[in-house]
Amino acid sequence: MANEYKQDLLDTVLRVKDQVHQTPILTSTLINTMVGAQLYFKCENFQKMGAFKMRGAVNAISQLSAKQKEVGVVTHSSGNFAQAIALAARNLGIKAYIVMPSNAPKVKMEAVKGYGATIILSEPTNASRQLEADRIVEEKGATFIHPSNNYNVILGQGTAAYELLKKHNDLHSIITPVGGGGLIAGTSIAANYFGNNCKTIGAEPATMDDAKRSLVAGKIQYNTSGTTVADGLRTHLGAINFPIIQKFVEDIFLVEEQQIIDAMKIIWQYLKIVVEPSSAVPLAAILANPAYFRNKKVGVIISGGNVDLANLPF
Repeated sequence: MANEYKQDLLDTVLRVKDQVHQTPILTSTLINTMVGAQLYFKCENFQKMGAFKMRGAVNAISQLSAKQKEVGVVTHSSGNFAQAIALAARNLGIKAYIVMPSNAPKVKMEAVKGYGATIILSEPTNASRQLEADRIVEEKGATFIHPSNNYNVILGQGTAAYELLKKHNDLHSIITPVGGGGLIAGTSIAANYFGNNCKTIGAEPATMDDAKRSLVAGKIQYNTSGTTVADGLRTHLGAINFPIIQKFVEDIFLVEEQQIIDAMKIIWQYLKIVVEPSSAVPLAAILANPAYFRNKKVGVIISGGNVDLANLPF
């Protein structure tokens, strides 16, 4: 399987390159001084539709059969993957049905509508989202594409880290936020096969620590309560991405809500870019664990910039 992962990621890079942006990599001397390390921010907030999820959506949709493309696709998402599938489907002339929880950020719902997809509202639980998606599959014959627990999606998300490593092949580690596990799984494949002893680190809110608990327990854990300002991370790992995470991810650090907000402010203030709270979680983890990252070269995946400006946490 090892070489298969490597070749699959290389194939994916070629497949998506004309349909996604090769996003910029930013640095900040002030932030480097603050953390005592050299950070390289891979800015997926500049990706089409504003987040890394465009990569996975494009890769997954591109590989559907002609018959599947004719009928359309369905996914469930609180925002970024919803927008990614909606835009990728529109660009390829395919019908898209998006199940969104009723508490999804309004800015993300508006964007999905703007891309021409059909929105179906669900209760804000993973079970309800899946139930509605299953209903659409049954009624419309659409192909279900999971936001994170789909191998083609995982490979697509890994192309961001691949691009980062092509520019900086001496990184000690790459750190990503962890929600559904697609980004960190894809990143870990890229780091393992295209880095130079490059470790993959995850960062997640302490109130949504299911990924950390899953790594420790050796089986997928769930969050039964709790919430976080990082709305994109309120989900859990899946049976396809978890074994990849177990195999390649070094550790997952937990951060508090105030640490996320403080890190988000630092990014806005010093990098001069708009990022959503989920994107600030990795920097929050670096700030909270200075000894681990000190004097290291670290890649940081800025996952997206689709923030509701009327509802900033600071």
